[in-house]
Amino acid sequence: MKPFLRSQLERYAQRLQELDFLLSREDIMADMAQYRSISREHAEVTAVAGRYARYRQRETDLGSAREMLDDPDMAEMAQEEVQSAEAELVQLEDELQRMLLPKDPDDARNAFVEIRAGTGGDESALFAADLARMYTRYAATVGWKVEIMSANESELGGYKEVVLRLEGDDVYGALRFESGGHRVQRVPATETQGRIHTSACTVAVMPEPDAQAAITLNPADLRIDTFRASGAGGQHINKTDSAVRVVHLPTGLVAECQDGRSQHSNKAKALQVLQARLQEKERSERAAKEAATRKGLIGSGDRSDRIRTYNFPQGRLTDHRINLTLYKLLAVMEGDLGDVIEALQHAREAELLAELGLE
Repeated sequence: MKPFLRSQLERYAQRLQELDFLLSREDIMADMAQYRSISREHAEVTAVAGRYARYRQRETDLGSAREMLDDPDMAEMAQEEVQSAEAELVQLEDELQRMLLPKDPDDARNAFVEIRAGTGGDESALFAADLARMYTRYAATVGWKVEIMSANESELGGYKEVVLRLEGDDVYGALRFESGGHRVQRVPATETQGRIHTSACTVAVMPEPDAQAAITLNPADLRIDTFRASGAGGQHINKTDSAVRVVHLPTGLVAECQDGRSQHSNKAKALQVLQARLQEKERSERAAKEAATRKGLIGSGDRSDRIRTYNFPQGRLTDHRINLTLYKLLAVMEGDLGDVIEALQHAREAELLAELGLE
């Protein structure tokens, strides 16, 4: 193990003692926001410190086994232990390198997932609904909550646009690489000749802004319109102007919400989504500047990046960024996204390791 990596890891045992002390203090236990933040760091530091303790133990085991190689009675058993320890040390060092990679502070946040129908008309809108269902099903499997912030439905039951809010642990970190163009190849329900059509949707995943660090919206920059909600909703629909649309005049960005029962709650939700879109606009502009000098494998998350193809006749999902192909498309559409998300995260980790000269 490289000396600078070892020195980094040595600090974790010391930091763990500091965090144990902080979590025992009554003033911190009384402040839930601070307590949650320290508890999250405690869990991360404990994981790293635990793996490093295992690494040091296996180093000791390896040293002891090598000393026994000269003993004829113990040589065979010692050789097996040497091979076992060396193999585990390689694996542990790889794990520890990945654990020490710099983390994006946004990864732990809740996220907004915005899905828009693109080329393909009604079929694209139906595919947008399929993607919304896929993310909702995945959220259910990992224990996240899902809320529809806004939805613009198409005539055949799909979505021209839908915005979901996903709440839970590390939502943005898991879904951040879903941003981009998603292409579907299948025979639409409306196709009488049995021909395969290609259509597309765009997905944008945005971290929910920190209330304290969010961009301050100047009321003079906003135009707020109210209108009557449309679509399914029983007796409540069309009786009150409860739906809200907020326009940010300097940028032209728009957010609307008609899902809640009150104008007040819809306005609050629309402002939340607008904050996220403004923050995402700033982030994407920064990413574009960085991409001009270095194009990462995963890409910038721009909508124009075609990232994935869903081929229904072949039951195939292909992620073009990392050359991942899975023949379990129906399972993925039912929310079995774990393999895709894990592969993307590992590819990003490999990029970071290469940048840091650790690969």
